[in-house]
Amino acid sequence: MTEKRLIPAVETRIGTLMEYSRQIQMRAERKIRSNPNPTITISREFGCEAYPVAEQLRAQMEKKTGEPWLLVDRALFDEIARNHNLSEQVMQGLGEKSRFLDEILATFSPQWKTEKDYFRVLCRHIISLAQQGNVIVVGRGSAFITQSLRNCYHFRLFASSRFKIRSIEHRLGISAEEAEKLIALKQSQRDRFIRDFLDRDEHDLTVYNVIFNNDRNTSEKIARTITEYICQAE
Repeated sequence: MTEKRLIPAVETRIGTLMEYSRQIQMRAERKIRSNPNPTITISREFGCEAYPVAEQLRAQMEKKTGEPWLLVDRALFDEIARNHNLSEQVMQGLGEKSRFLDEILATFSPQWKTEKDYFRVLCRHIISLAQQGNVIVVGRGSAFITQSLRNCYHFRLFASSRFKIRSIEHRLGISAEEAEKLIALKQSQRDRFIRDFLDRDEHDLTVYNVIFNNDRNTSEKIARTITEYICQAE
């Protein structure tokens, strides 16, 4: 329940996602074919401020490209995985199953247990969205899941313990001691998720195009730097 307070409300994201998938479907019906636009993944240590970065990045990329961008996060993916009808509506708009999906799923750890079906749905949507482009994905192992897609760029935020504790303290209104314990717990859960489902180490820096120190860079500066990086790469 505590972590949900750190994640923006999902309702507006669902509406944006449905509009995005509708536009993709219309484009397919008009048989407009082009190389996929870039997709951006943002990974972070728990306590870093990824959502302010992602929101500013979306605004800056829309201004720079003159096109709409979709921001997807844990809250949205959880709602998609939970709601079968929503999941099917989204996938109908995105088109047929990605040709990369089976290949990518085959590389994952065999240690899937109770969350196997959830994670399969998660991967299905991350890959399908990432292939379309103009998407910013926060977390959920997206940097690893989309490594095979050439249009994807990966960024990671890290910070000192002091920064993360003060950030969580401020955002959740809890004591420094409580914040420190929460950070340790949530980071351990994230590390285990990546290890168990993807058989990877989230702290492997070779996965990322650029990493940012959240202590020394504001959300606006990080977003601006990523925007320039993507535009120059394209």
